[in-house]
Amino acid sequence: MPDPTQVSHLSGTNNDWEYRQKSSTVWDLFSNSDDPNVKLEVNKYIWNATLDVLDFLPIQTVDPFSGLIVTGYGTPPGGGRAYRATVHITDPALDARSLKVSLESKGGAVSPDTVRAVEDAILTRARQLRIADSKL
Repeated sequence: MPDPTQVSHLSGTNNDWEYRQKSSTVWDLFSNSDDPNVKLEVNKYIWNATLDVLDFLPIQTVDPFSGLIVTGYGTPPGGGRAYRATVHITDPALDARSLKVSLESKGGAVSPDTVRAVEDAILTRARQLRIADSKL
């Protein structure tokens, strides 16, 4: 009998077992080489850039399959106002239309200019990651 801590999926009859090792990190979800039927519809550069840019916010929920990142409240370095963010990455293309950012503060609405600045920072970081990746 297989060790249940090492097997995440069993299928087949008593004599025919398929074993799959558990993934160890959330980043392993981006490399689904063992199952061609599982597709992530998320741009990995925008995903990683979002986590980099918003690293001062505590992560509450991440779902790479739907492209959703939800954070708790946090204060940016050098800032005095606490924000929380919900980010939805809607397309695998490295494109501004793939990114939807919504910000909220404890004091109320956040200006569209602030939201646009965060989106620009994420997209700039995503492009930097893409360029760095192509140099490897």
